[in-house]
Amino acid sequence: MKLFLVLLLVASALYGAKVVEVSKEYQKSQNCKACHLQIVKDWEESWHAKSHYDKDEYFSKSIEYVARKTRKSPNSVKVQCATCHNPRIAVTDTGLDYEIQVLMGLDEDSKVNKAIESSAINEGINCVVCHNIDKIHHDRDDSFRGMNRVSWTKSGLMVGPFDDTTSPYHKTEYRDFMDKKADELCFVCHANDRSVNDLVFTNMQNEYKQQDKACVDCHMGRKILGVASILRAEDGHAKKREVRQHSFEGAHAEDMWKNALNLDVWQEKDEIYIALKNPQPHNIPSGFGSRELIIDIAYMKLEKIIDTKSISLTRHYTRRKGKPTIPHLAEEMSEDMSIPADETKVIKVKNIAEATGIEVKVYYRLVNDEVRSILELKEAIWAKKNLINSKSIVLQ
Repeated sequence: MKLFLVLLLVASALYGAKVVEVSKEYQKSQNCKACHLQIVKDWEESWHAKSHYDKDEYFSKSIEYVARKTRKSPNSVKVQCATCHNPRIAVTDTGLDYEIQVLMGLDEDSKVNKAIESSAINEGINCVVCHNIDKIHHDRDDSFRGMNRVSWTKSGLMVGPFDDTTSPYHKTEYRDFMDKKADELCFVCHANDRSVNDLVFTNMQNEYKQQDKACVDCHMGRKILGVASILRAEDGHAKKREVRQHSFEGAHAEDMWKNALNLDVWQEKDEIYIALKNPQPHNIPSGFGSRELIIDIAYMKLEKIIDTKSISLTRHYTRRKGKPTIPHLAEEMSEDMSIPADETKVIKVKNIAEATGIEVKVYYRLVNDEVRSILELKEAIWAKKNLINSKSIVLQ
């Protein structure tokens, strides 16, 4: 049996699709700072910069949990997740041969381990992920995401939103997905989130309704006059351009949630109506499937709280025999409780006879209680309630 395993290892030399190697001088964002100082500073504070497995507790705990429940090696799961989290990884697949190596203790110097441990990818989604994409393959099936939906430029060729740039450090070319069609670039990864059982639990591309907002208008900010590069042009000054921030603010940023939903509250006889209108171009909540809206209701009498009620709008996921699980392992999921773009969800609750007033507060939370407990998340950010909106009314 052992001889068979060894022969299988020798015969199986391929580790997924061929990748385009990134030259050492372009692997680290620090090397881009000399010309693109402010852009790199923005990126350093972003969650793109934290997309590597050792920089995000939710991500790292999810890897451990998936590996344990599917009986795969943690590194195999890391490679699978790298499709979007570390798309410049040097190995794109593992397979049975690698699992055998792990079982036999022969994986230490394997291509997989070297790729996972490489310092070249520990920045996650950095400059050479987005700015080295040559083409987005829209003709591929929706199940192709991240690295499987794009082809790369040669190392040293950067693409961007301008067609008149030059640099002594790298070649530069224009791509429309860096400018007029930027949503296409976002949806390379932010679409078709699937569980290992092929259950699509979030699809932001399908949710998205084109309004007067593109993804970048909210998550990179409106264009402002500035400089993309501090390199001096022929007149001795850096070229002024319309640029965007590279902070990629999203669900983790508290400021993003202020007034993200419109709130209205009214009374009809002995019932209270709470209306949540979503003016955003995608569902709220969206992103990873375990996110949550919380509606806290306080019944008041003479400015004192006499009763409270809390309503959770979230989704729950199950595996075999209906056991609760995380979205990435789900076989089934509960009803979608999110609010679609441009739509309103109305919730009705009973009034309390002695109440003279009511206060409603709507919060957002990154991870619901169930998934936070399953993954044993400790960092405060996952349990924090971010206030979206609030309203008080006098009752009749």
